[in-house]
Amino acid sequence: MTLAGKHAARSVSLADNTIGAEEVAAVTDVLTSRWLTAGPVSQAFETEFASALGVSHAVSVSSGTAALHLAVLALGLRPGDEVIMPSLTFVASAAVVALQGGVPVFADVVSAAEPTVSPEEVRALITPRTRAVVAMHYGGYPARLEELRDIARANGLALIEDAAHSPVVRGAGRALGTVGDIGCYSFHATKNMTTGEGGMVVARDPAVLDRIRAMRSHGITRTSWDRAVSGGSDYDIVDLGLNYRPTEVGSAIGRVQLGRLAADRECRRALTRAYHELLARHLPDAVVPWAGRTEDSAYHLMAMVLPEQVNRAGVQAALRADGVQTSVHYRPVHSFTRFRAADRPCDVARRPLPVTEQMADRLLTLPLHSRMTTDDVAYVVDRLSAALGRLGDGVRP
Repeated sequence: MTLAGKHAARSVSLADNTIGAEEVAAVTDVLTSRWLTAGPVSQAFETEFASALGVSHAVSVSSGTAALHLAVLALGLRPGDEVIMPSLTFVASAAVVALQGGVPVFADVVSAAEPTVSPEEVRALITPRTRAVVAMHYGGYPARLEELRDIARANGLALIEDAAHSPVVRGAGRALGTVGDIGCYSFHATKNMTTGEGGMVVARDPAVLDRIRAMRSHGITRTSWDRAVSGGSDYDIVDLGLNYRPTEVGSAIGRVQLGRLAADRECRRALTRAYHELLARHLPDAVVPWAGRTEDSAYHLMAMVLPEQVNRAGVQAALRADGVQTSVHYRPVHSFTRFRAADRPCDVARRPLPVTEQMADRLLTLPLHSRMTTDDVAYVVDRLSAALGRLGDGVRP
């Protein structure tokens, strides 16, 4: 493959969705039914998603963050309990632990080429107060689940899978999210399959999932839909909970999106391979996570690590001027003010994260979505190469 479109300026968005006429029709059906909160469409979505994962049950919720919060609540996390997780992730997993008075303990990643939590780091960070480990499948690629599962089991810890990037992807012989004790998914607008806002939870222990189902709706014994169908109005509150229910509108969209997911992933796979080929040829000093790897993936993000001494802000500005939208996944959580404050419960001052910190200012996320073409990929790499060349990093022409 050669670089193309050097003189054909275009606009390439960072992310896009596959919403189309089928989703519009499904939403119209829901609106016509006039039942808008969690009901039969949401139940059907749960059944279909669980089937796609190869499990018996799943619980739909209002967001991926809600899924993570319910996981922490279901485990009964108490003030002072520690949860080990990567710092290179979205802030939600640390936030839900801190909101319970728990301590997010940040672990380093394996390498720039494999930016998922390091099992060796996890093992070294376990203390008598450790209750759980969060494995985040960065960009839709599996973390080292078998090692993490063995460490968790040997130490009596829960393993939470943050599978926000990786719906219906396999790793360690199972669908990601179903290997550990609890799996959490996100259907945010930028995800491979979307409901606008939304999420899903699965759990190995049916009793844990039952508690999550109750807690997503105030710990109530009979939902609004149950009462509407039966005609009864009585109910009980058996647990403390929140309103993390899904909507029927979102669930209708999700059912269609689930059916589109396989085709979306095949398109992303082809685009990712095109990126890997071109980046290896034209930007050999950059590190591209999982380049050349063959494991299953959702191909959610096209992240790369820029060569050292490159001004990332300058690169992003140059790409923006050429119509290419970029982002950073992620600014490490331990670098945020909330988690650096001396009076906050966080272990960051106790342990350096050299791999994460060396990557932090060099991470760059390039556009990747199934509305792109390989010509778009070539244009992005061409403009990136030109930007790096102008900034004098010594990239080959």
